[in-house]
Amino acid sequence: MRTQTKESQTQITPATALVILQEGNKRFVNNLKANRDLLKQVNETSTGQHPFAVILSCIDSRTSAELIFDQGLGDVFSVRIAGNCVNEDILGSMEFACKVVGVKLIVVLGHSSCGAVKGACDDVRMGNLTALLNKIRPAVDDVRGSGSGTGADPEFVERVAGRNVELAMQQITQRSPILKEMVDSKSIGIVGGMYDVQTGVVAFLAL
Repeated sequence: MRTQTKESQTQITPATALVILQEGNKRFVNNLKANRDLLKQVNETSTGQHPFAVILSCIDSRTSAELIFDQGLGDVFSVRIAGNCVNEDILGSMEFACKVVGVKLIVVLGHSSCGAVKGACDDVRMGNLTALLNKIRPAVDDVRGSGSGTGADPEFVERVAGRNVELAMQQITQRSPILKEMVDSKSIGIVGGMYDVQTGVVAFLAL
């Protein structure tokens, strides 16, 4: 598997970038890891990097983007925060990735059995975690509506996690004029996905 170069990055479209990730996830699920020389990639990326995607995912130890999409050094920017939430620093990082480095695709990746989502469902309050979980509560409120649901209900947690991905995708373009312009001009794409911690499969959804 070759290392991304400026030339190869330029040839990748948002749609192509998504296909690369989909194919990588299929390899991961089938335990067919691509053959790549990581030490060679260390050398080839020592003077520059040309990733094709930026992936916002949870800090959950089971959701390493490079592993579940079978990518190597220099292929993707990986941004991780509990509950795959959006904040100013993450938006700035995405703007750098897309506008400066040339990334073609933004992925917001949620996952099943997310501890942060469960905490938001149960209104957990603890130190600085309180402010982080507050970012997930709009998704909880949207899914709960006039009904009920807790972190002990797997189906409810799954629905909240999916809605949290959708809201994060919306926030990216609402809060970043730079990224919105790039999405509108189709120079980049933005997609959401849900990773199943039991099967390893990523199910994608578009904005």
